[in-house]
Amino acid sequence: MIDLYTAATPNGKKVSIMLEELGAAYKVHALNLSELEHKEPWFLEINPNGKIPAIVDNDDGTAVFESGAILIYLADKFGNFLPPLGDSRRTTCIQWLMFQMSAVGPMQGQLNVFLKYAPEKIPYAIKRYTEETKRLYSILDGRLSEVEYLAKEYSIADIATWPWINAYDWAELDLGAFPNLTRWHAEVGERPAVIRGNGIPSSPKEEETEEERIKRIQKLLS
Repeated sequence: MIDLYTAATPNGKKVSIMLEELGAAYKVHALNLSELEHKEPWFLEINPNGKIPAIVDNDDGTAVFESGAILIYLADKFGNFLPPLGDSRRTTCIQWLMFQMSAVGPMQGQLNVFLKYAPEKIPYAIKRYTEETKRLYSILDGRLSEVEYLAKEYSIADIATWPWINAYDWAELDLGAFPNLTRWHAEVGERPAVIRGNGIPSSPKEEETEEERIKRIQKLLS
């Protein structure tokens, strides 16, 4: 049994999608970020950085934080969605996983901050992160013009990247400008496990307006 500590964010959804794809037994612990549950001492024992997602594997008590590390851990544990050590395909897969971890997620995340949440609109910052995120999307689009999935076969690279691309509209990006990425986004989004995992945890904020959502996240960032 896996304990999953998460919230309804792109990084959190990576792990719930992975667990659904694996058919793993797991229990969801949805943390209320607005109430700073992720900063409480008990959770800092699991992740000293105080961020979601994190897991505890009750088979042996192993705790893992950082979404990419969790995906690698689960892939190796269950033997799926990541080739084994010694297989050159593993390097390709981890390469595209790290592209999401170090580039797509951070840049799109900063775009969201300056576009939606910053108390002062800074045109330079908005333009900078918009153009950089679009550049990264173009790299993904180029890759997906050659292969069906990022590592050729469906893998943790796709599982990590999809939740961020799925949030393109909140970042006010035109996904249609990237036809291969659009095809991939739709195809991955039709997978039953992705549909299930994308809804975990269910968000109690579904009825909030855009203004209410912005104010809630501004409070979290302050």
